[in-house]
Amino acid sequence: MEATIKRAAQVLPSKRQVEWNCMEFYGFVHFGLYTFGPDEEGEMGAESFNPVKFNPLQWVRAFKAAGMRGLLLTCKHHEGFCLWPSAYTEFSVKNSPWKDGKGDIVREVADACREEGLKFGVYLSPWDMHEKTYGTPDYDVYFRNQLTELCGNYGELFCVWFDGACRSKDKVQDYDWESYYEIIRRLQPSACISICGPDVRWIGNEAGISREEEWSVVPKEIMTTERNPGYWRAIDTVPNSTWTDIGSRAFIRDYEELIWYPAEVDVSIRPSWGYREGEEEHLHSLETLLHMYEKAVGGNANLLLNVPPNPEGLFDEEDVERLAELGEAIRRMFSKSCITGARAQDSEGRDAGALLNGDREQYYESRTEEPFAVEITLDGETEFNLVAIKETIERGQKVEAFSLEAFGEGGWREIYRASTIGYQRICRFEKVRTEKLRLNILKARGRVSLTEVGIYLDAKETALQMMMSE
Repeated sequence: MEATIKRAAQVLPSKRQVEWNCMEFYGFVHFGLYTFGPDEEGEMGAESFNPVKFNPLQWVRAFKAAGMRGLLLTCKHHEGFCLWPSAYTEFSVKNSPWKDGKGDIVREVADACREEGLKFGVYLSPWDMHEKTYGTPDYDVYFRNQLTELCGNYGELFCVWFDGACRSKDKVQDYDWESYYEIIRRLQPSACISICGPDVRWIGNEAGISREEEWSVVPKEIMTTERNPGYWRAIDTVPNSTWTDIGSRAFIRDYEELIWYPAEVDVSIRPSWGYREGEEEHLHSLETLLHMYEKAVGGNANLLLNVPPNPEGLFDEEDVERLAELGEAIRRMFSKSCITGARAQDSEGRDAGALLNGDREQYYESRTEEPFAVEITLDGETEFNLVAIKETIERGQKVEAFSLEAFGEGGWREIYRASTIGYQRICRFEKVRTEKLRLNILKARGRVSLTEVGIYLDAKETALQMMMSE
């Protein structure tokens, strides 16, 4: 095996990255002055902010109903307005009419998340259209102070999410990223630093589109360009997250340093990220959201779905209903497991039962680096149309090509083929009825570790028809 592939096989995730991947699906909330009217130039004042019916429990419960495991709040977006009473600016909720300036949106959302069992994360925009020090070294001090407030005053965070936007016409800020990371690592050691950070990267679009082949092991240059706000100026020559291929064997051969840098798919449930009246008529359909979920969470990425509150501080009922539909559809997808009583062994006759118990602490590992197969014998003839496979990412990402076969009267028949697996690959195909399923690992970067193979009968069409008729 060539040296580059050996190096790639040895790249492993941190504990925080594994925990992040296991979250799979969580929500974004874009909330700020832009919620109360168009503000492209950042000219609205704090007096515009007054969400008179603000109820973070409504947000959190809607996200829980969708099956999300966390909530990420835009504590300060590009307009510079702070949703907490920052000690370092007057441009915050403390000078708004909401609760007579005595309120703290970040505090209430964090408390609601913990009350309902969701993890909480913060978004802090490096770009700031309001702060006068932006574009000078003093801004780094300002930004670090605010980052310290968010990381030190609101309990445990699962994520600190940055945004590399830097579109000021007359000011360019050379962000001191390393000093930002130091604050987060010191105050929130379990939090992933996402987008423009070392832990999680952008998928490369905001449309909910995932790659068919998604690698978590990529060249370090991808992180370097992601945190450079002007990288798109050389988008055809500098490797970045928008490229179709950033992790294949052929691609990584040209790069010396490889890192574990998993992907996050971010998309809004509406056309806009912030609230716009009338967009409730243009929500993504349930079918579209399910497709995004299946391709992201089932394609070695996490899904971050944005839902913008209205000026009253609530999610519109249309959004709440769509989230509930989505959660119900996802639960139905995995509700009918077909592995009860099943047995598994590899092509050498070794027991592979660890794949069927759903315990991440147990896994099956191939004995050699050669292609191999795992045969699963079900408890009698069984009908199914969905298989979810997980690599033991704690031991790296190795699978480059695999297939699934079902046994029938004519022998083994291929029903699915793909490239990567990673944290999870959701395989959907036409319904089959068989007593035996075979997973073939056709190409890999060394010995493969697998932690789970789930087999399901997903009555997807029936479920959707029932929802539409109710």
